[in-house]
Amino acid sequence: MNILNKRIAGGALWAIVLAGLILPAMQVNAGSVVVDKAAETAIRASFKVTRPDIVISKVVASEELPGLYLVTMQNGPVVYASANGKYFIVGDMFEISAAGIESVAEKKLAPQRQEWLSEVKREDMIIFSPKGKAKGAIYVFTDVDCGFCQKLHQEVPQLNAAGIEVRYLAYPRAGLGTPTYDKMASAWCADDRNAAMDALKSGGFVTPKKCDNPIAAQYQLGAAMGVTGTPAIVLENGSLIPGYKPAAQLIPMVLR
Repeated sequence: MNILNKRIAGGALWAIVLAGLILPAMQVNAGSVVVDKAAETAIRASFKVTRPDIVISKVVASEELPGLYLVTMQNGPVVYASANGKYFIVGDMFEISAAGIESVAEKKLAPQRQEWLSEVKREDMIIFSPKGKAKGAIYVFTDVDCGFCQKLHQEVPQLNAAGIEVRYLAYPRAGLGTPTYDKMASAWCADDRNAAMDALKSGGFVTPKKCDNPIAAQYQLGAAMGVTGTPAIVLENGSLIPGYKPAAQLIPMVLR
């Protein structure tokens, strides 16, 4: 399964290659972002005809490659499209700089992740705090039935002892309305949410419970932030660490 099919629900997508780029005919500067109305209209129309289920949030001219357009999809990936909307590329673009080889998408998304996470209320997360003042924090998109999530949870005391606060957000990999979702909803709705998380992460039982909860919103947030699996760890600077990483390796990354 390719990247686009992993991140966008729906049927199979065709595979295409980039060719015949059309340079923009009319551009409007909006701050540092260049908007080409003609290209935006063509790109939106092209996707709408072929995949009406895809919701496009934004279309802007690429700052790195003239003639290409960044197409941001709601709860999906960013793709690069031609001005006529006929061709697009799924994948990452890399920049060779003095700092080495860097992902262009990651550089752009890291500050956006920071902004999004700053808007998440503390009461909407399940937080394991260190004794005394925290020296740093990590955000963890988690699934209680995920083996590596359970392994990471066993190391939360080690992270707390180092002064790192662990802030859990829900990301049931199987989706909403699944048995895993129900377990996580019970944890978020529990009177003692930390104890419920401890129980579920150790394979224990939690009394089923329902309430208004932020799981759906956090699941969608994770998708928008580039989460495709769990655990997905986001540092305070917005960097995303996909997958499990031992506490011994995480600690210096958080406290550097």
